[in-house]
Amino acid sequence: MRLLCMDFGIELKDIFSIITSIICGGIIGFEREYKNKSTGFRTIMLITLGSTIFTIVSKHGVGADDRISANIITGIGFIGAGVIFKDKMSVLGLTTAAVIWTSAAIGMTAGIGYYSLAIVFTIITWIVLVMVNKVEGLIGNLKKSKIINITFDGYDLQQLSQVEEKIKDLHLHSKRLQIFKADKVLCAVLEVSGTKSNADKLSTEMLNMTQIKEFH
Repeated sequence: MRLLCMDFGIELKDIFSIITSIICGGIIGFEREYKNKSTGFRTIMLITLGSTIFTIVSKHGVGADDRISANIITGIGFIGAGVIFKDKMSVLGLTTAAVIWTSAAIGMTAGIGYYSLAIVFTIITWIVLVMVNKVEGLIGNLKKSKIINITFDGYDLQQLSQVEEKIKDLHLHSKRLQIFKADKVLCAVLEVSGTKSNADKLSTEMLNMTQIKEFH
């Protein structure tokens, strides 16, 4: 194999770098694919591989310097930005963007020849992605607060008072952040705090309240 590498002007350690990046990208990509994320197995693997290739080119190119490697970060930033989008209440895709960024860093680590370190980083990343879900589940069951936007059918303040009474009945606390009228309907923004289980019960109760036109 060494003779073959010499014939094509390829260094053996670069082959190991490419193989390592494919393995590392595959491990992280498998987890993303298993969770049915938009950036899955092939994409993550290509990101780590591409980062490794650019790092190798930066190392062996004529007048080699760190400019190519530095531009990897900029290029990955554009890819990461493409998977982030915002809905009415939250920003989605931040974890996927962070995984893309981390995968590129792992590919660069493999590209400079730190194979063991790339594998260690991959294991740490995989543990974070798998185990943090369980930790987030435990945190979600603790007391927390959320913002609720409510649109009532009409503009009678008594409707809002009924919702606030229901919140108290469920041992939750509420705070009026904003009240306004739009298109002949009453709109209110409430900050509700309490346990997740009670907050879920509140959502169910609000679904059955005929005076509420919509909420999110």
